[in-house]
Amino acid sequence: MKISGVDIRPGNIIEYEGGIWRAVKIQHTQPGKGGAYMQVELKNLIDGRKNNVRFRSAETVERVRLDTKEFQFLFADGDDLTFMDKESFEQITLPADMLGDQVAFLTDGMDVMLEMYDERPISVELPQFSEHEIVEADAVVKGQTASSSYKPAVLDNGVRIMVPPHITTGTRVIVDTGECTYVKRAD
Repeated sequence: MKISGVDIRPGNIIEYEGGIWRAVKIQHTQPGKGGAYMQVELKNLIDGRKNNVRFRSAETVERVRLDTKEFQFLFADGDDLTFMDKESFEQITLPADMLGDQVAFLTDGMDVMLEMYDERPISVELPQFSEHEIVEADAVVKGQTASSSYKPAVLDNGVRIMVPPHITTGTRVIVDTGECTYVKRAD
């Protein structure tokens, strides 16, 4: 489906210069002279490159729809991750760098969504929230509890996050896997 260059929104996936790109950031600019344009930061979904492109309203780009399929994470073998299609039970192996920092949040048996383009996986989407235990938390500095301050803590998967002062070692917390941030204490 073709869309105008100024209709691109963050999260849109477009075909540009022979590649598949996701719009990360956009900025609409209307200079004093000349026509308006959309400054778009694009990220290549195949190789991870970033590019800043100006699109004018007269330009059109092809918007791409990706197929999503539910997979289950089975195991990690070095730098390779093995997933299983929940419908056909076929296994697929992907490089760990496809997930970046989120790879630390993968657990055996976790359900994930794979985005596919022409039957080829191009990205892995983890559940938005994950529950973890705090294995190390700094002590509270006296007098800091009145303000909205945070202290560093280490999760059971080795990831360092900032948590409120009342969180101690052994506490189970909910973490936003995309942002690597504390959300709330687990029930």
